[in-house]
Amino acid sequence: MAEAEKLRIDKYLWAIRVFKTRSLATEACKAGRVKLKGQNIKPSTIVKIGDVYQISKGAERKVIEVVDFSYNRTDAKIAVTKYKDLTPVEETRAFKSVFHAPTLQRDRGAGRPTKKDRRETDDLIGSFWEDEDE
Repeated sequence: MAEAEKLRIDKYLWAIRVFKTRSLATEACKAGRVKLKGQNIKPSTIVKIGDVYQISKGAERKVIEVVDFSYNRTDAKIAVTKYKDLTPVEETRAFKSVFHAPTLQRDRGAGRPTKKDRRETDDLIGSFWEDEDE
């Protein structure tokens, strides 16, 4: 493998716009939130075409397969062509979009919500975003 063909995983994740900065990508690798075949990897791990990575970013989980190398950060339209998203639909938050979230409205003139009202609101919103199997 020639020197020009080597690409670190932290730089690749930054270039394909999974992480906003390269330091966030490095931090995620060090924290064990980026895995290859179920194993934690270092930020200096060399990317190979065909590798499948599991990435945890907050509540979001992604599974991506490397299709092509990207050495520099480019616009989003080009970045999505560099990997294949293998994330199951059940694990994405796309099917639980904000448009399907419950909307809460208080009657005009009802005043500030009480502590009990606030707890009920938080329970309603929290139950919408929780996984069904947990």
